[in-house]
Amino acid sequence: MEADPRAATADDELLRRIARADAYRRFGPLVHTIALRSVGEHHDAEDITQQVFVALWRGRESLDASSGSLAGWLATVTRRRCADHHAIRARRTRDEQVFSREPARPAPDPSDATDRVLIADALEALGDPRATIIRMAILEDRRQEDIAHTLQLPLGTVKSHVRRGLMHLRSRLEEVTA
Repeated sequence: MEADPRAATADDELLRRIARADAYRRFGPLVHTIALRSVGEHHDAEDITQQVFVALWRGRESLDASSGSLAGWLATVTRRRCADHHAIRARRTRDEQVFSREPARPAPDPSDATDRVLIADALEALGDPRATIIRMAILEDRRQEDIAHTLQLPLGTVKSHVRRGLMHLRSRLEEVTA
């Protein structure tokens, strides 16, 4: 008489469930305690505990009993999940601080418009390709190598145009503001 393959599969699944439940019953308090001490909040510790046992379940095929104890593996995974949790929390706090510090946009200053007109006029006086290079370097904040590649000019030529263009703009704006 042959064994029913469906019964064998059901038995294997039952054994896995029992093993998983035993692992949770046996090591769940250890994992939860490590997580709670690290993160300090019960709900976060529960989430980490769940993540650790999900990781155990997903990595069950690759676990090697000869490489260490299951408790050690669970403790290591718990510490890594706690480190991830702290990193996410720190990132979230930093983002909240950045967004809360962002000042409200001030009303436009009429002198800014005057400055823009002066700069636009000074750039026009430079002529091309120097004006284009200055716009790309200063207004678009592009690297000189990128500008040279885009305009198919030698890098030294771009650097010369930037230097001479800025010197010309400085002298032009000093004349206007003096």
